Amino acid sequence: MSEPVYPAESVYNLIPKEAVHPQKPQRYMSKYRPTVLLEEKATKDAIKTMGPAKVDVPSPEKYLKKHSKEPKLHEKTRGPKEVRHIATAKKPAVPARTDKPAMGIHTQRDFIKTATALPTKPRPTCVDTRRGHKQLLENSGLVPKYIKKKHYGEVPQYLRRLHEEEIRAQEKYDHLVKEQREKRAMKHLTEEERGAALKGLKKSWDELHQEYQGLSFVADNQSKKSHRLQLEVAMKQLEDDIGLFERAA
Repeated sequence: MSEPVYPAESVYNLIPKEAVHPQKPQRYMSKYRPTVLLEEKATKDAIKTMGPAKVDVPSPEKYLKKHSKEPKLHEKTRGPKEVRHIATAKKPAVPARTDKPAMGIHTQRDFIKTATALPTKPRPTCVDTRRGHKQLLENSGLVPKYIKKKHYGEVPQYLRRLHEEEIRAQEKYDHLVKEQREKRAMKHLTEEERGAALKGLKKSWDELHQEYQGLSFVADNQSKKSHRLQLEVAMKQLEDDIGLFERAA
C-alpha cells in the first residue's frame, strides 16, 4: 500500500517519526556443505598440499636396476588338460637311408576325381510348419515359374508398338528422300520447250554480240577491259548452252 502524498509544507512534518531499519535476511547455507568439505579433504592429492609431499622416502637398497621397468610375461603353467594329453610313448625313429619303402600297395581311390570334385550345394528348402517340416522350395509354390505364364514367349505390347513406330518413321524418311530426289532430278523437255529455250539463248547471244560489237577498239582503262572480258565469258557460256541444246535434238 502506497503512503499518502502530502504537500511540501505541512504541519504533519513537524511530528517526529521513528527510524525504521530493514532487517537483512540470513545467508543461504547448504546442508551438504560439511560432507563436501570432508570429501574434498579425503580426495586431495599429496602434491596439491602446502609444503613437501607426505610420502614414504625410498630405501637406498631399492635402487633402480637394469631391465627392472620392462614388462615381464607370466610364466606358463600347465593346466590339468595339458598334463593329461602329454604323450608318454616316444615317436618312431626316422627311417634310415638304407631302408626300402613299402612297394606294391594299390588303392581303388581316384585322387584326381577327389581333388577336382566340387562340393554339392544344398537345395533350397522352406519350413511350412512350426514343427520344422521341410519341403523343396521349387515345389512349394512360393517361387514364380515364368514358363507357365499365360503370355510366356510372346513379344510384349510395348515392343510391338515401338517396332511399328520405327517402321512408320523409316517409310516417312524414304518418302521424303524420294521427293527430294524428284525435285533435284532433271526435267525432260518437250520439243516445243526445247525450241523455245534454244530461241531464247540465241536471242540473248545476239544481244550480247551486238553490245560487244559496239565496244571501242582500244581498251585504255581497266573498266573497259573488265567489261569486254565479262561479255566474252557470257557469250562463251551461251555458245556452250546452245551447242548442248542442238546436240540433244
